Amino acid sequence: MRLVIAEKPSVAQSLAAVIGANTRKDGYLEGNGWRVSWCVGHLAGLADADSYDPKYAKWRYDDLPILPSDWQMSVGQDKKKQFDILKNLLCAPDVTEVVNACDAGREGELIFRNVYELADCHKPMKRLWISSMEDSAIREGFASLRPGADYDGLHQAALCRAKADWLVGINATRLFSVLYHRTLNIGRVMSPTLALIVQRETEIEAFQPEPFYTVTLELPGFTASGARMKDKAAAKELQTACRGGSVVVKQTERREKSEKPPALYDLTTLQRDANRLLGFTAQQTLDYLQNLYEKKLCTYPRTDSRYLTSDMAEGLPVLVNLTANAMPFRKGIAIACNPEAVINNKKVTDHHAILPTRNLQGADLSGLPTGEKAVLELVCLRLLCAVAQSHLYEETTAALVCAGQEFTAKGKTVKRSGWRALEDRYRAGLKNAPEPEGGPEEKTLPELSEGQSLPVSNASVKEGKTSPPKHFTEDTLLSAMENAGKEDMPDTAERKGLGTPATRAGILEKLASTGFLERKKSKKTVQLLPSRDARSLITVLPEQLQSPLLTAEWEYRLGEIERGELSPEEFLSGISAMLRELVATFQVARGTEYLFSPPRETVGRCPRCGGSVTEGKKGFFCENPECRFAIWKDSKWWSARKKQPTKAIVAALLKDGRARLTGCYSEKTGKTYDADVLLEDTGEYVNFKLDFGQRKGGS
Repeated sequence: MRLVIAEKPSVAQSLAAVIGANTRKDGYLEGNGWRVSWCVGHLAGLADADSYDPKYAKWRYDDLPILPSDWQMSVGQDKKKQFDILKNLLCAPDVTEVVNACDAGREGELIFRNVYELADCHKPMKRLWISSMEDSAIREGFASLRPGADYDGLHQAALCRAKADWLVGINATRLFSVLYHRTLNIGRVMSPTLALIVQRETEIEAFQPEPFYTVTLELPGFTASGARMKDKAAAKELQTACRGGSVVVKQTERREKSEKPPALYDLTTLQRDANRLLGFTAQQTLDYLQNLYEKKLCTYPRTDSRYLTSDMAEGLPVLVNLTANAMPFRKGIAIACNPEAVINNKKVTDHHAILPTRNLQGADLSGLPTGEKAVLELVCLRLLCAVAQSHLYEETTAALVCAGQEFTAKGKTVKRSGWRALEDRYRAGLKNAPEPEGGPEEKTLPELSEGQSLPVSNASVKEGKTSPPKHFTEDTLLSAMENAGKEDMPDTAERKGLGTPATRAGILEKLASTGFLERKKSKKTVQLLPSRDARSLITVLPEQLQSPLLTAEWEYRLGEIERGELSPEEFLSGISAMLRELVATFQVARGTEYLFSPPRETVGRCPRCGGSVTEGKKGFFCENPECRFAIWKDSKWWSARKKQPTKAIVAALLKDGRARLTGCYSEKTGKTYDADVLLEDTGEYVNFKLDFGQRKGGS
């Protein structure tokens, strides 16, 4: 038997269906000489600090830094059953070979290897590396399985990344939390990202707007504008001088211009467009895309490439044609296909750009959830645009003179719409679509010749103000993360910026869940603003922990580990040295002890992780950022009974699993009643049920 281990049950089922493992067993599928099981995400991971010494269960300055010499792995209690199933399968005498079919990337490699090594398995290992869940791609992948050893470098890089995050997270978080007497989560990517947001807000607050004035002339069929002027009186003077006068055409220039189609999507550019056009968060976009991947409608989501490999060129026209037929916005628009525009072997790393798959043909797209359908349409639009003809236009610039001052007019004549015809049609179907980049379309200028004189029908002064930098949105912050520290990194660095396409969405969600990042809706966009504690943290955090250069350099070093150019020991020893110095030298500056909000009162212990549950504005939440336990104040269950969980009720639920409710409203009878509410936590959802006890005359 050969054992295949996938990352998720849904992926395992798709793989099993193709290779003929159709018999369902407890925790796996079997048939045709194969067994197929799954990991359910990270089954095993680096152990908590107290696994090395029970004293680390308490956070104390004297115990820092915590630097394990022999790293330990552990399995979460809620995942132990599936790990035991995998261990038994890995150790089964009749299993002769193991296939790693977890997601084809750094994290997928780590998920599989952690289980393989913790189960103490030494059987031959192969790697399934695919970018699509289409049946044909799965068959090709199994026909060309690669030796697992080919990915040892990828595994070492993934493990080093996990250890580096553990070291910085554990030590820096404990150090600053102990010194400032409240939980302050520090992360190697999280903290520099937060620093970007705080810096932007500081720039906005420090900005002093300056007024400026522009004289605009109304001419036959078009308008012309003068240069910005700081002096209002001078602008008024020019306006008076131009009124009733005439302009002379000094110079005209016509230029044929071509606007190339945009490149295909990688994950970050898709997340940016989905945020700007659809209002989705980066995490929502990734979740929708992951679902489309598992439904075999899109290729692998966590890619940082925007191109395809040359072997894909031959099949591209067929994919483009069936994509066009599946999309409503292309009706009446001729479709072109130029494969050369999207083929570049040198710019494809682990995975090619995101594409729709041929399974679009015959698929019931109307049955997809709204978010998934919207993301799929974006991916399809980008494919059709990327292989379409260039957008051709003629730009006319005219320089005109009036009252001794120069004015400028610009016009644009479209010669061939090209790819923009598709994008314009798509945007026309969106609600509240933002204005295209570059502002409104320029109008056509009339025929003008040098020396020509034109009457001025009106002259006006428009007042404006210089604008401050804009608040970050997820679109612009993802761009800033991608480019942070780029100019200071070697040109040979494969991964630059903060985080990777696969991790950036999770970083933003973690900043929001820990209270450092606030989302505020403003008109059509959602702005990302730092909380008071975020500003305070960046104020006291050493430069090395908030600079994008540190994490960008780490990503570069991880690339070296992946290629076998740097040893993991050398990489980790550098991080350990940095943390030793940080703990030994950092001191609380006078006056900064009171920068942070006082810690919230603990209501009880989290039933999932044992962390502190505190009260927030919208409910009661576990303070452990890795845990998502929450009791919401405005949930439907409580609202239906016209009750709200109070601090006393939640404290009882956390301590005893039940609490007494009086005066509950019955929607059925319109009357009130008393009962006990019972807390039932599934590990993913928090549920409640009522217990009425023993009633008179019955059970």
